[in-house]
Amino acid sequence: MAYDEKLAGRVRALLAGTRSLTEKEIFGGLAFMVRGHMCCGVEKDRLMVRVGPEQYETTLKRTHAREMDFTGRPLRGFVYVLPTGIKRQESLRQWIDMGLSYVSALPRK
Repeated sequence: MAYDEKLAGRVRALLAGTRSLTEKEIFGGLAFMVRGHMCCGVEKDRLMVRVGPEQYETTLKRTHAREMDFTGRPLRGFVYVLPTGIKRQESLRQWIDMGLSYVSALPRK
């Protein structure tokens, strides 16, 4: 299993009703795309969130956030959120909302 199906289901439930939402297998995980842009995703048991370059450094200071470095190099603007940071549904919602906020400001692909 490349990604945690239970976590993917939790993310799916929180994104239910989001306009222009698609899912795509990517990075060995599952990406949730909004208006053609990756908003968030699941890789192994971690949440991936697109926070954008402006919020990247600030977000990395949060307790459960780590550089997203699946290629061996950090991908600026994207973070991993460790499982301990998304145990509570409200915490997961806050991270997903951060991703939605960023991609909603981007032009549609």
